[in-house]
Amino acid sequence: MEILQQIIKDLIKGQIKTSTELVSFKRRVSKKYKIPCPSNIKLLRAYHELVKNKSIKKSMELEDTLKTRPIRSLSGVVNVSVLTKPYPCPGKCLYCPIEKGIPKSYVSGEPAVERAKKLKYNPCSQVKKRIEMLGIEGHPTDKIEIRIVGGTWSYYPRDYQAWFIKRCSDACNEKPSKNLKEAQKLNEKAKHRIVGLSVETRPDFINKNEVKRLRDLGVTMVEIGVQSIYDNILKLNQRGHGVRETILATKLLKDAGFKVLYQIMPNLLGSTLKRDKKMFKELFSNSDFQPDLLKIYPCALLKETPLYELWKKGKYKPYAQSQLINLLKSIKKKMPYYVRIQRITRDIPSKIIIVGPAKISNLRQILFQKMRKERWQCKCIRCREVKEAYNQKEKIYFFRQDYKASGGREVFLSFESKQKTKLYSLLRLHLTSDKRAIIRELHTYGQQLSFLYPLKKLAVSPQHKGLGKKLVKEAEKITKKDFKLNKIAVISAVGTRNYFRRLGYRLKDTYMVKKI
Repeated sequence: MEILQQIIKDLIKGQIKTSTELVSFKRRVSKKYKIPCPSNIKLLRAYHELVKNKSIKKSMELEDTLKTRPIRSLSGVVNVSVLTKPYPCPGKCLYCPIEKGIPKSYVSGEPAVERAKKLKYNPCSQVKKRIEMLGIEGHPTDKIEIRIVGGTWSYYPRDYQAWFIKRCSDACNEKPSKNLKEAQKLNEKAKHRIVGLSVETRPDFINKNEVKRLRDLGVTMVEIGVQSIYDNILKLNQRGHGVRETILATKLLKDAGFKVLYQIMPNLLGSTLKRDKKMFKELFSNSDFQPDLLKIYPCALLKETPLYELWKKGKYKPYAQSQLINLLKSIKKKMPYYVRIQRITRDIPSKIIIVGPAKISNLRQILFQKMRKERWQCKCIRCREVKEAYNQKEKIYFFRQDYKASGGREVFLSFESKQKTKLYSLLRLHLTSDKRAIIRELHTYGQQLSFLYPLKKLAVSPQHKGLGKKLVKEAEKITKKDFKLNKIAVISAVGTRNYFRRLGYRLKDTYMVKKI
């Protein structure tokens, strides 16, 4: 540790600022001190120890230089996935694996599953461990999106749901609370603020009472297992609901202000490449759907599923690798600007997938390489986020896109580069079917900055530049001028309430509301 601490002091003296300079520096010191090349994580631990002992001053520049896997905080927040305990699921889907001691549809080997198993599915322990690891890797953990995964959330007992989210909040607050409401209040000013909270559920479990329940819990985004938008495919795969339930769930959720993520599964039993291609086109041409985010999960053939038995009898055939890649290319080429493709493929270990293109664990990387080689770019939000490419001298442009959605009207506002290849900040404004205006999302991308980040270093990210405030002002103007309304609401996560208070909003029930 003493040698590592001396290396930190040498690092500061040498004013090392780039990853290239750091690699060269580490090679030199490993020879000088006759030690293996030190990892960034070990150096960060030595740095934090020196700061704790007041031997050196805290340095945001050094923390940025030593950060590992910088992609984790380049979307403006850090994500923390928390797995629920194993619990029965009402579904009987042909493709869904069942493994003892694990929530249905999840399997051993997935990172979130292994982390949860070691911690006995304790939500507080899971969140604490993830925050600790992110901190060790050098990431700021002020702004956290909690993603609750595992089974059908709406089927879990209500007492368990409230306890689970309370314990996640306790971990972020670094202190216990009497109940969920107190935990939410504490998080408004906590060190680790929950700026987004999502759960997974089925469309047939979404109704008006469930929507209200989700808001009381502080949920801001709902992932719904849509899988297909064709009734015959859903029936053949024993999904247990139809397209009607998906359409209704989408409308109820959007009218309540939630962000809506669809989990879609190409290559289901009975589907074809042509039909899957048509399905993705209809998702954004039919106003009954229009999800904000997508997870594309090509059907993975696992031994622990009824689909495996059908495959053995020759009644199911997975797509060839080239067929799936071409399908995904066609999907990405036509993706609207206002949609984020959150994931392509699950984290299921390839060794337990029997056969088929779902065994390819790096599908996104393969697609990215093809995009570069063929010189085209996906227009989805994830592919356009500014990430580390922010240049404060580059001019930023304002864009607006309107489209119909769920019997209402959606207004997508954004700050982007002139050619719309770099996305800095966005806002989703929804005019509901019964004429209410609600901001469903406000997000500024780029390197996440701590609330305590020094002003002189703001050049590294578009965060803390007032872009979000400008978009909110524009949404208020549109609400008053275009919608002829004098009130606007925000589906605010508990950790962002104070931000909206500074903009003149006040808490009413579970929403931040402002008269305009």
